[in-house]
Amino acid sequence: MSGEYLLEMKNITKNFPGVQALKGVDLHLNYGEIHALMGENGAGKSTLMKCIAGIYRPTSGEIVFDGKAQNFASPSEALKKGISMIHQELTPVLFRPIMENVWLGREPLTALGLVDHKKMYALTKDVLKEIELEEDPATLMANLTVAKIQMVEIAKAVSYSSKLIIMDEPTSALAEKEIKQLFSIMRKLKAQGKSIIFITHKLDEIYEIADRVTVYRDGNCIGTENTAELRVDKLINMMVGRDVKEMFPKISCEIGDVKLEVKNLSNKKYFRDVSFTVRKGEILGIAGLVGAGRSEVVETIFGMRPRAGGEIWIDGKKVEIKSPTDAIQNGMAWLTEDRRRSGLFPMLGVQLNIAIATIPKFLNKFGLIREAELNKNCAEFVKKIQVKTPSLAQHVENLSGGNQQKVLVARWLMTDPEILFLDEPTRGIDVGTKAEIHRLISTLAGEGKSIVMVSSELPEIMGMSDRIVIMHQGKVTGIVENSKDLSQEELMAYATDTVTEYKKLKGVK
Repeated sequence: MSGEYLLEMKNITKNFPGVQALKGVDLHLNYGEIHALMGENGAGKSTLMKCIAGIYRPTSGEIVFDGKAQNFASPSEALKKGISMIHQELTPVLFRPIMENVWLGREPLTALGLVDHKKMYALTKDVLKEIELEEDPATLMANLTVAKIQMVEIAKAVSYSSKLIIMDEPTSALAEKEIKQLFSIMRKLKAQGKSIIFITHKLDEIYEIADRVTVYRDGNCIGTENTAELRVDKLINMMVGRDVKEMFPKISCEIGDVKLEVKNLSNKKYFRDVSFTVRKGEILGIAGLVGAGRSEVVETIFGMRPRAGGEIWIDGKKVEIKSPTDAIQNGMAWLTEDRRRSGLFPMLGVQLNIAIATIPKFLNKFGLIREAELNKNCAEFVKKIQVKTPSLAQHVENLSGGNQQKVLVARWLMTDPEILFLDEPTRGIDVGTKAEIHRLISTLAGEGKSIVMVSSELPEIMGMSDRIVIMHQGKVTGIVENSKDLSQEELMAYATDTVTEYKKLKGVK
């Protein structure tokens, strides 16, 4: 060991046009430590990590890694020094196999200088085995779920044999089983003397895996604490500067007539015979483990996937939805679970990202955009849902994950929908912003909107839903009324298709 700490970041500042993202922050990381970073979206966590990984250069400040001062000019330079990073927004090469994604830019070569595919396959097999991922290395990334793509990214980071691995929201797309698998890998890496910086918004994960936690807020470092000695209420207060008492501010709404009815909906690959109703003013939760078919059901209703059978009825009338355009014309809106891959246009400004679904409404008779009216409407929605941005022209890629999510919410609210499909609406969002999104969802239900919310987080499903549809391997295993008697254990029994055994065990008929 070359020094007391593996990593020291001293008085780091980082400025962007119109924004000071980091304001003289510090970070000290021990050898063989799992160190968590927490804070609301926009607090500066990811920006700080990108400064370590060579993606950004700090405006000022000092970085010392393994006892030596560093000023990384590129990610490849940081990698050579022993720093790898798993990014929050996944960017796989979708139509290339797993093994090429893992060894991209460092492919093993034959004596003739050609890519040694046989060796690459074997090396990938070994690294996938190390993280307990049972996939053929020749499988195309496009054929994997978001969760498995995340695990491949973890495999790639492990393959570098780095001294420091930065994990930015690695569990956001993982199910409970996969999270346990990841934590097992993290503990093995720690036992090998490697250090891990772990960014998450899930408080329970912090207490399960992290040795210490450093909290950032509004570009400032609030403090570092030993996790075992840090109370939850103090941690939340450090993060948001206030007490967050109402994580699920569900207001009492008048439930009206059936707005949407889905009858025996089927997709050849992902689900079959799915039926449910959604009423005006109702929040219908859809729960289930990864691979249950929840997102695929929503995407099929919205016209994103082909329908193999079944019917969709709105206000008692059968409708044909073959494309998202049909869905929008029928008063639907869809918030994707993966804002990077299927939601945002990162290089465009906030205004165009919000307006993209409603631009035809702002065209004059010559087909030109009425800029003043468009600006006014976008500004109103930015204010309404409190998007933090220096201007409407700001590129969305420069916003925090939570504010990117708010931009997508604003986009669909501008279409004035009657039915909203929200797929993982708070994924990768801090506790403060989660409460804001939940409050907005509840308000929309109070206005008579019909809301279908897919979520992997059972507390969110139970905190926000009026009724809950539970799925397992492409079929509906139950539809239950939400009540104080409903438990997470019962929902999990439906999600694993063991509810009969569960009820026998509990003595419930």
